Amino acid sequence: MLLGPIVFFLLCFGTVAAMLWSGFQLFAGAAAAAEEGSPLDDRLEELVAAGGQAQQAGLRGKRRYVAGGGVMNSLMYLISLAPGGEDWLRDTEKELGAAGVRKREMVAAYCLFHAGFLVLCLGGMLYLQRGNEPAKIIAGLAAAFILGWLLPRQILYRLAARYKRRLEEALPDTVDLLGIVLGTGLSLDQAMMRVSDEMAHIYPELAAEFYTVVMQVKAGQERTKAFNQLVRRTGIEDIKSLAAMIVQSERFGTSLAQALNVYADALRMRRRLRAEAAIGKAGIKMLIPIVLFILPPLFIVTLVPGLLSAFRDLRGGIGGR
Repeated sequence: MLLGPIVFFLLCFGTVAAMLWSGFQLFAGAAAAAEEGSPLDDRLEELVAAGGQAQQAGLRGKRRYVAGGGVMNSLMYLISLAPGGEDWLRDTEKELGAAGVRKREMVAAYCLFHAGFLVLCLGGMLYLQRGNEPAKIIAGLAAAFILGWLLPRQILYRLAARYKRRLEEALPDTVDLLGIVLGTGLSLDQAMMRVSDEMAHIYPELAAEFYTVVMQVKAGQERTKAFNQLVRRTGIEDIKSLAAMIVQSERFGTSLAQALNVYADALRMRRRLRAEAAIGKAGIKMLIPIVLFILPPLFIVTLVPGLLSAFRDLRGGIGGR
């Protein structure tokens, strides 16, 4: 009999925690974008420069999801027919791209997982709340719906943040190796291909990004546009600076190898500063767990035996035997 209320309380607590965490991630992401200069500004400038072509591209983008082409494409087409469904699919595809998942079929797979998890939460809540009052059932379904809707998105945000962190950690060593390879006389495309091959087992995420840029250039795309797409995919300020440095060096004919070596040292300095900042924040983050989980047992272990001994000695009154 007590299992239902306990599970209901845990689901409500998880729902509130998910909502608070979503708000925290939203404001943190907005603050980081304001500080770092999100690649959205570059995209807006490109759209303004393109003028009418950008508007035509936007109109074509509205018909991106069409029927046919397999079960996954048909599923995405059905979702896009719902009000706001196409925008949700685009946001999901963008988040999956930020997490390193660029296959279009994974968007449909994520939609299936999201819908299945939501149905599982609602069905589990209905099973746990069977026989209860209608008000409790409605409240439980609302909590299960919020939890089932927010938790997959939070998992996706965490995957994107982890992918971005891995790219930032891999960038200094990769840039240093790229400068060394360029110093041997190879061209930029050959050097990036060689670096991606060497770093594939150590830093596969950044190696895949470099490989994508090289393939785009070999396919006939301009190098500037390929690097701008790399910046938009990753959203990392250091990669934006690297792309600008490579494009300017190629345009003005300056030595790129020496510039990359200097930039690699600057990236290592930034990585060391980020590590020191994380160490400085660790003490503050550990304060709440210490107060809630470590200090109470410590007080119990150290004070309770003395208090019990004092109460036993004072049982007969002060001065009594």
